[in-house]
Amino acid sequence: MTDKQLPAPHPEGWLEIESLDIEAQGVARRPDGKVVFIDGALPGELVTARVQRKKNNWEQASLVEVHRESAQRVRPRCPHFGLHEGACGGCKMQHLHVGAQVAIKQRVLEDNLWHLGKVRPGAMLPAIEGPAWGYRWRARFSVRHVRKKETVLVGFHERKSRYVADIRECHVVPKHVSDLLLPLRALIGSMEAIETCPQIELACGDRVTALVLRHLEPLSAGDLAKLRAFARTHAAAGVQWWLQPKGPDSVHLLDADGEELAYTLPEYGIAMPFRPTDFTQVNPHINRVLVDRAIRLLDPQRSERVIDWFCGLGNFTLPLATRAGEVLGIEGSEALVARSRENYQRNQSARPAGDALAPARFEARNLFEMSPEQLVADGIAERWLVDPPREGAFALAKAVADLHQDPSLRKGWRPPRRIVYVSCNPATLARDAGLLVHQGGYACTAAGVVNMFPHTAHVESIAVFELP
Repeated sequence: MTDKQLPAPHPEGWLEIESLDIEAQGVARRPDGKVVFIDGALPGELVTARVQRKKNNWEQASLVEVHRESAQRVRPRCPHFGLHEGACGGCKMQHLHVGAQVAIKQRVLEDNLWHLGKVRPGAMLPAIEGPAWGYRWRARFSVRHVRKKETVLVGFHERKSRYVADIRECHVVPKHVSDLLLPLRALIGSMEAIETCPQIELACGDRVTALVLRHLEPLSAGDLAKLRAFARTHAAAGVQWWLQPKGPDSVHLLDADGEELAYTLPEYGIAMPFRPTDFTQVNPHINRVLVDRAIRLLDPQRSERVIDWFCGLGNFTLPLATRAGEVLGIEGSEALVARSRENYQRNQSARPAGDALAPARFEARNLFEMSPEQLVADGIAERWLVDPPREGAFALAKAVADLHQDPSLRKGWRPPRRIVYVSCNPATLARDAGLLVHQGGYACTAAGVVNMFPHTAHVESIAVFELP
């Protein structure tokens, strides 16, 4: 290469972005190798940045100027998104094309599986994608009376701040919920309890928009009347008020009449009633596809027994009961198990003759203290569905590995031929995958991402493990 062909050096202080980290920050390196994390910068860009925090091996910086823009940079739809003071912190990646977001999440999954678990999947599954806007059917809005501005704010926190952002619209929640933000501000501003209602939690069902008002003091008759009037005014949006005077268990309907809060899994003929503080998937569009893919990958047969670990309300258990011969759902809470059992019985009663669900039972157990002996006591199941919280399923994977390493513990028990693992944390998935593959005798035959939370750095994924 001649001197004329050599690339010109970047001006002093300019940084080239190599990648994005798990927090959606651009990653660059200074000439001395020091890593710089830059909020708002994208891979391939040349930028200048202002250092906010310095450590020996890395720096935290904010974006000042983009000198060479990424082809994947897009104009954010939401006017409240950005790096400026007061910007909403609800999304981190609206400035990146949604297809590139998915590709980056796929890379995060692959990197975690390899670097943390030393596991390479046999195949990468196509990403599960859905609507990029209006997808968020669950949210927790903070409420703040700002006396200096003589206004009430209802929304997410500002970026990297404890303050509530002054948002007037939100494009990741359904349009009818975004349209409620300003009326909710006016409602709270008119109430006697203006200072003692710190939060409104949103939970949408197929036909109901549940709003859970957290209130620190008992509400007056006048305030209750205003809540009822608000629900009547916004009846077309399906608004239904729930009250939360204390912890999550204190949540109750303001008025007992009205439609039931529920979502459906139409492909399986399943309806799932739930309470607004129950854990359900944020994105119902993706959840339907995820349930279907998980069951197709698991491929249960009518002659087989399946265990659904961390079964929750039965999101996977009930659809599995339309395909398998028998299902056992296990969860850590007696209350959740009771709700799962009730959902199963209701759906069983509602099914047409000749289309009954397979037998299912539900048990409560501390799944973070599993042992090989308990696993043997649970009996043989040909297939497992595992859907843990962010902490993962380490104790379960460790018990499988211990039984594989010491056959004398098995007492006739044999491991499932196939495991489908749905994860909301690629790091704990990678840790558990390492155990299953290197100590449990399994091969990771496939893995892929699930874009459950577009425009955020959250990585949901699914992986398949099989015995050779």
